[in-house]
Amino acid sequence: MRGRRAGAALAVVLAAVTLVTGCDGVGMPEGQDASASPGGGGGTGGRAVSPLSNPDGTEPGLAPVTSDADRAKARGLIADLRTKGRGPRTGYERDAFGYAWMDTADGVPFARNGCDTRNDVLRRDGAKVRHRSGSDCVVASMTLEDPYTGRRIDWTKRHATDVQIDHVMPLSYDWQMGAAHWSEDKRRRIANDPLNLLPVDGPANSAKRDSGPASWLPPSRTIRCAYAVRFAQVAHKYELAVTSPDKRTMLAQCGG
Repeated sequence: MRGRRAGAALAVVLAAVTLVTGCDGVGMPEGQDASASPGGGGGTGGRAVSPLSNPDGTEPGLAPVTSDADRAKARGLIADLRTKGRGPRTGYERDAFGYAWMDTADGVPFARNGCDTRNDVLRRDGAKVRHRSGSDCVVASMTLEDPYTGRRIDWTKRHATDVQIDHVMPLSYDWQMGAAHWSEDKRRRIANDPLNLLPVDGPANSAKRDSGPASWLPPSRTIRCAYAVRFAQVAHKYELAVTSPDKRTMLAQCGG
């Protein structure tokens, strides 16, 4: 009798554990736990991937670039960037890049998946993701290991601005470097391309505004080379130049 009671008690405990841990992977691809580590190291609780291994921006986070070989690759990528001065900001408005977080920016990952861009990148980078009741899209809470500050942020939608989505290459910067002359479709792509988007600490993002790397870098020094790489990846993909001071600063973050 005592053995049967102990067995029954153990079964109850195991069931409870299953219910609790089974929530952590809500919103993740089937078979992938929210705490899994696809790339190892860095800014999203060990899940973050180096930008050198994530050229389309579909994997989570922004892991530091640390090895001598990878830093050399980073310098090569940055060295190939064209340079020019920033043009006028005249005529820039956010709506020139489409309404915020549209799901219909064809030609970029996650487009037309039934979920807006903001929630796509929250799910990509967040751990312990939970959705709003009745939705398999809207993120209600998550934990973010912020790459810019190194802080862990326990985020809820009630305090939405604690985490903001940063355009690594700011849209007004894009405008001044040539996007003013693009088609509307191309502007929509860069505004919603996960390669150019990172969920980050809200105050850090507000401090950045539309700065290039010469004027603003992430407070966390360990991530600055990775940030420079991601900035360069976006510039290359969309055939944009950067300013000479920005290029020098980016090279310096990776040992150049």
